[in-house]
Amino acid sequence: MSLEAIREVTEVEKQMLERKSAAEAEARQIISDAESRGNQLLQQVREKAAEEGGTCLKEAESRAEAKAAEIQKLILEESNELRGAAEKHLDEAAEFIVGRVVNQ
Repeated sequence: MSLEAIREVTEVEKQMLERKSAAEAEARQIISDAESRGNQLLQQVREKAAEEGGTCLKEAESRAEAKAAEIQKLILEESNELRGAAEKHLDEAAEFIVGRVVNQ
């Protein structure tokens, strides 16, 4: 093999190593960029999920408060009805009790 051929082969090998190094560096950069973008997207999704979760929680709390108020109103109405019915029969009950005590 001639000296010129050896130089050409050495030069081609050197160029191939440089291209390989450049390709590896580019591949590492692509991977790094992809990971960075993936992490950014993941953070955005987490923030959006937290925001939506907070909104859902507030809506659920609001519905629960409205339902509790509705139930409280119904209980108060029923209580008033029962009290009114009891008051109507209070005199009868008192007479009955007094009659039982006196007759014994």
